[in-house]
Amino acid sequence: MIAIIDYDAGNLKSVEKAFGALGEECVVTRDFHEIEQADKVILPGVGSFGVAMEQLKKYELDKVIREVTAKNVPFLGICLGLQLLFEGSEESSGVEGLHLLDGKILRIPDAEGLKIPHIGWNSLELVNQGRLFENFDGNPYVYFVHSYYLKATEESIVKATTEYGVTIHASVEKENIFACQFHPEKSSTVGLKILQNFASL
Repeated sequence: MIAIIDYDAGNLKSVEKAFGALGEECVVTRDFHEIEQADKVILPGVGSFGVAMEQLKKYELDKVIREVTAKNVPFLGICLGLQLLFEGSEESSGVEGLHLLDGKILRIPDAEGLKIPHIGWNSLELVNQGRLFENFDGNPYVYFVHSYYLKATEESIVKATTEYGVTIHASVEKENIFACQFHPEKSSTVGLKILQNFASL
């Protein structure tokens, strides 16, 4: 069973629907027991970094996230869920992230011809053999919606990058922790294949 963490962030239903389409049993929950018992855990989300951290702490979900990741349970952060796994974000200065991985979340720099937020399809450059991208060829197209991007400290954890005025670390993997800045649940058959790879771990 896959637990999707509910901390009042948007986009939970579309993640649940995507796994349902794959025939995977999942539950949207903030119940500690359900999250602890799950085979895999997902932290989705759209919205502001600071508000999201506040919500996680309000429901004490930061504690259960630390607990399940320490137990080696496969864990997937999506979009804002990726950003929350790192040290902090320029979006909410002074707010500490979960800091399960090393790196900073920076604002996409203004550049001529580039709209921020970055909304739309971009191709990925796959690097370092990520397990989410097993059996992928070429440069898959995925769907992004974000104004801030990850610069990971350890290059080795980066499994996919994309270019949008700057090189964006679009997906990372370290041991049992996985994360995507893009939305696999909105990325058509490519996205479903990524989610299937996660479900099959």
